[in-house]
Amino acid sequence: MRFTPRVGSMLLAMLSVPACAQAPGFAKPNLVLQQIVEGLPKDDKQAVRVLTATFKPGDKTVYHSHRFPVTVYVLEGAFTLELKDRPSLTVKAGEAMVEPPNVAMTGYNPSASELTKVVIFYVSAPDTPFLDPLHH
Repeated sequence: MRFTPRVGSMLLAMLSVPACAQAPGFAKPNLVLQQIVEGLPKDDKQAVRVLTATFKPGDKTVYHSHRFPVTVYVLEGAFTLELKDRPSLTVKAGEAMVEPPNVAMTGYNPSASELTKVVIFYVSAPDTPFLDPLHH
């Protein structure tokens, strides 16, 4: 597709308009996280999984690893991830993190009173398990 200078300047003008000045009916995405990752699958086809999870106060995942990066977006509450030989990470509602591949970890709800709700995005080779349970 070729753009004439007029079309290109119209597109540039549309993209630079502040969100509050947009015409009704046009939604603008909000970038939550941008991160360079390594270890994505290289197969001709990949499986995309979107999962949800709810953690009651104190709930945690099994000790595990993932074969490919996993993105976690927190809808409610907070989520803490403890990674082997790395600092812990905590993300709160409206924030996201990428769990690295091939690192032992456990995630949990650090609150004593609030639920944690997350959306999980995982791209893998077809038939790859979501996680591999590990022993401490």
